[in-house]
Amino acid sequence: MRFSANTGFLWPGLPFLDRIRRAAAAGFDAVEFHDEAQRTDPADLRAALAETGLPVIGLNVRMGTTAGCAAIPGQQAQARRDIDEAIAMADLCDAAAIHVLSGNTDAPEAAGVLAENLRHALAATGRVVLIEPICRAANPAYFLHDLDQALAILAEVAHPRLKILFDCYHIETQHGDCLARFRAAAGQVGHVQIASIPTREEPDRGTLDYATLLPAMRAAGYAGAFGCEYRPHAQTGAGTEAGLGWMRAFRQERRPRP
Repeated sequence: MRFSANTGFLWPGLPFLDRIRRAAAAGFDAVEFHDEAQRTDPADLRAALAETGLPVIGLNVRMGTTAGCAAIPGQQAQARRDIDEAIAMADLCDAAAIHVLSGNTDAPEAAGVLAENLRHALAATGRVVLIEPICRAANPAYFLHDLDQALAILAEVAHPRLKILFDCYHIETQHGDCLARFRAAAGQVGHVQIASIPTREEPDRGTLDYATLLPAMRAAGYAGAFGCEYRPHAQTGAGTEAGLGWMRAFRQERRPRP
């Protein structure tokens, strides 16, 4: 199994490029970004990725103050600028996927606005485009808040490269029974992220049994990396490494027996 370090959450307080270097030193297999890459000198980012050899699983469009804006009526022009900028950065660092955030809105026309902006993204790139349900507990104002809603958007847009970013923290918090939800949607999942329930810390700290869940996801057909988008229990740069025993233990347990 491969694990991807989410630079938006891990090593808080360190500069973005140093987080990439720390991810490599800590033994992660890949990295994934929020929207830090769009605020970074492209040559410096390329150099850091070349230095570490880590592939980029994905990156977000600009998040701003509204957690994106792709579903917000009246902001279509900004949403498409954000999408195009994210695509350009994904091309530069060869990111596998682009996460289009819908934004905070309860407008009745939001689903249609989001679908049109997703069609724009899919026409503008050959990469995977992701949408992520974000639970009400984490952001009550976010438009796309549950898995059924996300699946309805996928059905509306009907494109094979539009996939769900399945964040176990959000799905379990919003719905419960994360594994059953994953199995029902497995063919439409493009990326999986992990964190503990209920505190969104290291995945070995909470009630969700990832030692059982991750192999079950593999058995259900998921072959990608697992994105580590959690808040280190010790909120310092050193604290991220201090909490990585879960990853070492998980890999140790799954080494082939002699």
